[in-house]
Amino acid sequence: MKKIYIILTHTGTILSRIIKKYTKDEFSHVSISLDVDLKEMYSFGRLNPYNALWAGFIHEYIDKGTFKRFYKTKTKIYSLRITEEQYENVKNNIETIKKDKKNYKFNMLGLLAVGFHKKIRKEHSFYCAEFIKYVLENSGIKTELPEIVKPEDFKSIRELQEIYTGLLRKYRAPKINVTNLLRDICVQKKEGII
Repeated sequence: MKKIYIILTHTGTILSRIIKKYTKDEFSHVSISLDVDLKEMYSFGRLNPYNALWAGFIHEYIDKGTFKRFYKTKTKIYSLRITEEQYENVKNNIETIKKDKKNYKFNMLGLLAVGFHKKIRKEHSFYCAEFIKYVLENSGIKTELPEIVKPEDFKSIRELQEIYTGLLRKYRAPKINVTNLLRDICVQKKEGII
């Protein structure tokens, strides 16, 4: 078994405040990470921390770019246990878009349509929540997310475990709990996974 991480954030930018106002949700952005340290964190968002309209596929960092500029970014971080095959699929789906990122655009119309409970989908175009939903579902992970998806909808994924709430810049990956690690290994052996 492997884990991926779903990261909900609210930067406090003008656009994020507008999104928060019409969704009535605590968080306005969602990202996915392949590792607990959030070094492999991806989404669709600002390509330049100073320009909300120049957006697309991004590799995000806690201490660079938008999150560095908006250092009071609030977050809730979740882990999701998935199979090795699903993990490889997630990795491959992200890598496919990453390699072709110049051909992918930010779905601004789709994002605005969410406020009117409408879906506007364009090929090779995502807003953050559309991208994460696409990656998960295209990787064989059942999400039961609504068709018109918002960042907060990811909280409804079963088996999601909250691992951190607070300022993103203060996040530190949890230390490995040897007892839990041994328990997980025993469960995996019992289930014939390893």
